Amino acid sequence: MTKTIFGERVGKLGKIAVGCSATIFDATKQKVLLTRRSDNGKWCLPSGQMEPGESAAETCVREVMEETGLSVQIKRLIGLYTNPNRLIEYPDGNRIHLVALNFEADVLGGELTTSNETTEFGYFSLPQIYQMDMLQVHIERIEDAFKEQAHAFVR
Repeated sequence: MTKTIFGERVGKLGKIAVGCSATIFDATKQKVLLTRRSDNGKWCLPSGQMEPGESAAETCVREVMEETGLSVQIKRLIGLYTNPNRLIEYPDGNRIHLVALNFEADVLGGELTTSNETTEFGYFSLPQIYQMDMLQVHIERIEDAFKEQAHAFVR
């Protein structure tokens, strides 16, 4: 099981990896799309790691398609998230210090569905999200998205 390790500058024990997540609002802009991960059962934004040769926007678009079946277009960068005091350790022993970009994305088409990475999906409000078994690092990203700040957050 993937685990998160916290400690003073513990990120230096891992390799840097870039990840992207997508915040997709419903028509009322009161709820966001979340998926439930098949590996740990937690709810999260559609997201994943950048592959060599991809731009951050391409990563986000690809991950949304893979996990939800939706074709999206990037609307804006919500924020850039790094935490030198957090290290992600995977079951295979790999450790990463994550640099994450969260984008707002608009749906262009496709059919919302599950995948081999997801078991459920739905649109949820912030009060509902606070009651869910969520990936904790995604809550800050969702809160920032609801603030609709003109400039990207850098955290």
